[in-house]
Amino acid sequence: MARTVTGWVGWVWFAAFGLLTVGLFNLVAGLVAAFSSQKVIGWTGEGVAVVDVSTWGWVHLFLGLLLVVAGFALFGGSAWARYTAVVLVVLNMVAQFVSLPATPWWSLVVIVLDVVILWALVVHGAEVERSLA
Repeated sequence: MARTVTGWVGWVWFAAFGLLTVGLFNLVAGLVAAFSSQKVIGWTGEGVAVVDVSTWGWVHLFLGLLLVVAGFALFGGSAWARYTAVVLVVLNMVAQFVSLPATPWWSLVVIVLDVVILWALVVHGAEVERSLA
């Protein structure tokens, strides 16, 4: 069976640009939160929970940096970059779900973009390796 490269490979390049975008979103959100003195107050089953926003900002900052690096590595078309990007996108989705109560619209936009990136990497990722070979 001959392996052909189709136009769907463009979705992986879109995913690489999307990773850069999501990573930059996280870097901006992380910088804002990391150097903020605000606290988020939420109600739990055991009472009131006070969460320091700056700690969560450092998580977003670190994850954003990793996403940007993975985005640049994905342009090389290697399998390890694709697998790493899939893991980082899933971690980013979890992080966005956790921060959903604090920044609902921002988190929803990033989650939707993460889903499209994940789809592109999982469904059409192997085609990139064939296009570069």
